[in-house]
Amino acid sequence: MAIGLTSAAPDATVLSALRSPRILTREVLAGLVVAMALIPEAISFSIIAGVDPQVGLFSSFVMAVAIAFLGGRPAMITAATGAIALVIAPVAREHGLDYFIATVILGGVFQVVLGLLGVAKLMRFIPRSVMVGFVNALAILIFTAQLPNLIGVPWLVYPLVAVGIVVMVVMPRLTSVVPAPLVAIVLITAATVVAGLNVPTVGDQGELPRSLPTLFIPNVPFTLETFTIIAPYAAAMALVGLLESLMTAKLVDDVTDTPSGKTRESLGQGIANVLSGCFGGMGGCAMIGQTMINVKASGARTRISTFLAGVFLLVLVVALGDVVAVIPMAALVAVMIMVSVATFDWHSINPRTLRAMPLGETVVMVATVVVVVLTHNLAVGVVVGVVAAMVVFAKRVAHFASVERTVDRSAATPTARYTVTGELFFASSNDLTTQFAYADDPEQVVIDLSQSHVWDASTVAALDAITTKYERRGKRVVIEGMNDASTRIHSRLAGKLTGGH
Repeated sequence: MAIGLTSAAPDATVLSALRSPRILTREVLAGLVVAMALIPEAISFSIIAGVDPQVGLFSSFVMAVAIAFLGGRPAMITAATGAIALVIAPVAREHGLDYFIATVILGGVFQVVLGLLGVAKLMRFIPRSVMVGFVNALAILIFTAQLPNLIGVPWLVYPLVAVGIVVMVVMPRLTSVVPAPLVAIVLITAATVVAGLNVPTVGDQGELPRSLPTLFIPNVPFTLETFTIIAPYAAAMALVGLLESLMTAKLVDDVTDTPSGKTRESLGQGIANVLSGCFGGMGGCAMIGQTMINVKASGARTRISTFLAGVFLLVLVVALGDVVAVIPMAALVAVMIMVSVATFDWHSINPRTLRAMPLGETVVMVATVVVVVLTHNLAVGVVVGVVAAMVVFAKRVAHFASVERTVDRSAATPTARYTVTGELFFASSNDLTTQFAYADDPEQVVIDLSQSHVWDASTVAALDAITTKYERRGKRVVIEGMNDASTRIHSRLAGKLTGGH
């Protein structure tokens, strides 16, 4: 289900947007919608981190503006996030704001280093089943994050949310000139103000700042002790932030059918976090919910929307704080509910899809979703999903290797020939030693590996064990037919993997 999805040229650029009033209008309005959605999120994440709301708001402004220039994925939104807040919250609680900000800056430095080391290339090892699980888990988290604003609230909140959802479902069928989420926010806000309805508003989430962000240099000693205190949290922040950002970038690639520079995105995220810390911000990473509002709900495709999201955020909270404060939370809840519905991959749980999908793939997807939802940590869920996918893959290919035995007793030297077919690695070679008839074979045994490939030390160890078992019975083993790569690893490790050789 798409919400307000507008058509956009797949090759839309900043230059083409500036030349087209229609595209530029779309980008500007998309940035405005995202800015409104960022405000309550940034405030709540600041509370999670144990810092003043302005820390999260300033961080979102700095990171959105910085990533608009430095990032590798146009139209993706980067700002303060809950995942980063959870990771580094203990620093603020135990050591104070200065150490907290120093952790943010160091985390950004770590991300730059990881980007230079090419960590973005590891994205190719994340299978589709994990990606689907990641997307579905995000949709569930976006939805469940709205529940506090729907439980224990005045009954008027519910019809307001319903109206917002109806507007976002119906309006795209009438026109796509103005993003449906923006119309819903304006209409609901106007209705509550005019009618004087007493419902929770953005202003209830926390006090908005009244001044611009200023340069902030953390007052911490530049010593090894300081480094040992903040480095573990900074490293965790760097890894979680990069993983979420790169996964979100891949998702946007799929939505827009356009590629992105993952290494540039890694470097951009790092620099944006350093800048965020230098202006007293809490750091962050790509935001899936706001990114989907920008790309899918509003149809934005260029860096203009990302840049303006940051600019509008600052203008709204500093110059128009009194106006923003009266926006009902019901309006933003309606937007986020529709985003969660649009984000979820409904096709993945279609009974027809589940019947056609290999059971292992479904298990991996479900495992990713369950872990993410239970831990509220996307990085942990993705890592568990990748490990589960590796186990499923290893189990599947473990049966690819087969052994065929033939015995020629009429030859001058009776010989047993074993033809091994398939890929030999730790999973498939573990039971290789059980495929040989040690007692029944004649004095000469030939193991033909011309139709297989030796991948690792486990296989070499298995071949050593087979050779040893035959030698103990006074029988000679000849291994033949190995390709060049297999010969290199076998000659380098054969006889050197156990103490008995």
